[in-house]
Amino acid sequence: MNFQSIPPVEKPQAFLDTAFNTAAQHTQQLRSKKFKDRAIKARRLEILRVETATKLLSRQLLRVLRDFPSFEQLPPFYKELSRVTLDVPEVRRALAGLKWANENVQRLSRASLSKMRKSRDSRNLRISRTEIYGRCSSIIKQIGKQLSLLEETRKIMKGFPTIKTETKTIAIVGFPNVGKTTLMFNLTGSKPEISSYPFTTKTINVAYLQTPKGKIQFLDTPGTLNRFDKMNSIEKQAYLAMKLVADLLVCVIDLTEPYPLEKQLKLYESLEQIGKPVILFLSKEDIIDKKTIDEFKKDHESVSGVSELLTLVKDSLSSSP
Repeated sequence: MNFQSIPPVEKPQAFLDTAFNTAAQHTQQLRSKKFKDRAIKARRLEILRVETATKLLSRQLLRVLRDFPSFEQLPPFYKELSRVTLDVPEVRRALAGLKWANENVQRLSRASLSKMRKSRDSRNLRISRTEIYGRCSSIIKQIGKQLSLLEETRKIMKGFPTIKTETKTIAIVGFPNVGKTTLMFNLTGSKPEISSYPFTTKTINVAYLQTPKGKIQFLDTPGTLNRFDKMNSIEKQAYLAMKLVADLLVCVIDLTEPYPLEKQLKLYESLEQIGKPVILFLSKEDIIDKKTIDEFKKDHESVSGVSELLTLVKDSLSSSP
């Protein structure tokens, strides 16, 4: 899913200005033509303005309705992410408001155009056009709050990660600054921002590895330190990705202990509760003495090499349904 491509939702006046200004411009070519009957020309001009303006208003409303996803049809990950980050019922009501506005603009357009086609009085035609412009303006302004809500919703959804929910997926998990992003680079060649201070990962980084048996998606997730209700929005995204997207979790342990080993192992134990296979991976092996690594491996089944980890990952995914 790619929520970044949803265009901005304009304010009511922008909708109206686009429709009415474009309608006025569309009449310029017709104005330059000569007509034997001035009444016929006046009628065509006013009808063209109303047709163009109402079609554009309808088109703009339909574009917003089309661009926003149907929450019922979202994959489980995005459906749950929307539920915990958005007021989905309110967003649905806002979209229903736009649908109402579109139906009313179209209804007014049909009724007014039918009336205008029967008129030969220039003054009455101008009055009819002014009336429908005014009524359309009123309709669009009535949904101003809904348009603002949808724009705020769009900004939130723009921060959703772009994840292929049907692709075999590995989530790399661990405390901040333990080497998760470096590990993903070593596995895939992807090189996102890597810094030497905690909480570097501000979002879920995504990378892919092509194998003879298909593509593997890797998610570099921010360190999760709290209960779900205490997590920030990025940590919630990470947790839901582990729970609803990942086929396998790789828990990165740093034996140099930027965080106490006891806390890192407690995170590992909490990952096991998610119900997905978990592999313990020891990072920074090049700066840790072999004795420390061997002692840890005696007590905990784990791997310390990228090639060994990659073999385990491929074997685990090939045996999963």
